[in-house]
Amino acid sequence: MARLILLTDFSEEYAKMLLKGIVEYSKTHTPWVLCKMPLSYREVNGIEGVLSWALNWKADAIIGQFYPEDNVAIFNKYGIIAIAQDFKRRFQTIPNITGNHYLAGEMGADYFIKKGYKNFAFYGFKDIVWSDERCEGFKEKLNKEKIFRYYEYINESFKTLWYYEPDNLIDWLQHLPKPVALMACDDNQAHHITEICNQHGVKIPEDIALLGVDNDEAVCSLASPSISSIHQSVARGGYEVAELIDAYLADKTVPLCDIVVAPTHIVTRQSTDIFAADDRDIVVLLKYIHSHIDDKLCVNDLQKLVPLSRRLLEIKFKRVTGSSIYAYIFKLRIEKFAYMLLNSSDTITEIALRIGLTDSKNISRQFKLIKGCTPSEYRTLNGILS
Repeated sequence: MARLILLTDFSEEYAKMLLKGIVEYSKTHTPWVLCKMPLSYREVNGIEGVLSWALNWKADAIIGQFYPEDNVAIFNKYGIIAIAQDFKRRFQTIPNITGNHYLAGEMGADYFIKKGYKNFAFYGFKDIVWSDERCEGFKEKLNKEKIFRYYEYINESFKTLWYYEPDNLIDWLQHLPKPVALMACDDNQAHHITEICNQHGVKIPEDIALLGVDNDEAVCSLASPSISSIHQSVARGGYEVAELIDAYLADKTVPLCDIVVAPTHIVTRQSTDIFAADDRDIVVLLKYIHSHIDDKLCVNDLQKLVPLSRRLLEIKFKRVTGSSIYAYIFKLRIEKFAYMLLNSSDTITEIALRIGLTDSKNISRQFKLIKGCTPSEYRTLNGILS
């Protein structure tokens, strides 16, 4: 029976989903005994106090939010597996459970680009790995698309997480060119933005369309307006980290490597429920497409919604979105398909048919072109308690 300590912030959805994945692994493999250690224990007793507790409790492993200056090597000295949860920096001396933060940033930018935005902004923190890399991915995607109207607000220190309402942040939000698409480094900071905007007359989503990361249901749903967010396969990461620890306990030659949590899809809520194209005809079309994505959509029928010829409609649509109407609809359906693969127990064929992907022979090939893997592989890689 393996004994594992989790040293993390259990008020956050990330920690809960990590724990959920570990418990799911325990149900079907080696039984685990889990100790939930609050971060306050480390703050009071230091890393040496955590070690002392771990030794008394006879822990086999610890997954924790460690400070960069923590002497994490002391766990290995006493035969305890230590794995760092993303907090400030990745560790080089022990494995990390981390994320593909760069990809999350790219996803956020791509999402806003498809909504027709021309102004983009990012709000985050300096020298925090998950914020830095999400910001970098966001900027790089904009650069690839040759979009240069980009604005950035980066707090100099992680300590400013606790500064509720700095005047320079308020000023920055008020003076951003509107409408603007703003990605926050996580859901908590997105929620901070909603509170400031509500108090200072900045409208969401009309002035600022807002996107977070982690899809923390409580934070996102209780905000006003509710916050759209990038969902990550954290529970899958929990499952994989438990699998790694179990394998190492059975065979000390097993390499202890990083576990990387993948961003899977964007959950749209009120904070991005708008399109920013200057062309009102294209806005009408985009709203209709997103509202009727499960219906049979053809370009000839869509053309009837606006006073434009087929050729002019295609030209304008590509200018705003960067793709043809058909390609836009197809990619949107693939994204919906990917979401349902992780949130439905139906077969792949049943899901495809439900959202209008009727060519079952080609769906796997087409899905792989966009997602880089087949639907069954996608489900396997991301699907455990996603």
